[in-house]
Amino acid sequence: MATQVTTKTQLSSLFLKIAIASQTLTIFLQAVSAGLLLTSSYGETLHSVGARVMYGASMLYVLTAVLAWKPGGSSPRPVWHASGFLVLASVQVVLGIMHVPLVHVPLGVLMFGLSVLVLARR
Repeated sequence: MATQVTTKTQLSSLFLKIAIASQTLTIFLQAVSAGLLLTSSYGETLHSVGARVMYGASMLYVLTAVLAWKPGGSSPRPVWHASGFLVLASVQVVLGIMHVPLVHVPLGVLMFGLSVLVLARR
């Protein structure tokens, strides 16, 4: 029985790491596409599509954290972290749509740094 619980916890932890890594990667790719936004004609399309993918990765992180916590028996702390990232992603999307780069860019940098920090702690 203890082996099954340990395996379940390890599997939940692995899925959580994958979700955090995908979120971190998509945020990084948003920074790359923001640079392309300034230098190429297709940058705006890439950044727009990337925003949707990044938002989806944030939702996947929330779902994975909830599944690791409730049925998996892990700590609820990742759920709070994931929910915070989803709120930040929502604010980021709104700021991007409203074209407020003065806040949009630093918030993106903050999100990337926090995502790397969470990934490194896992």
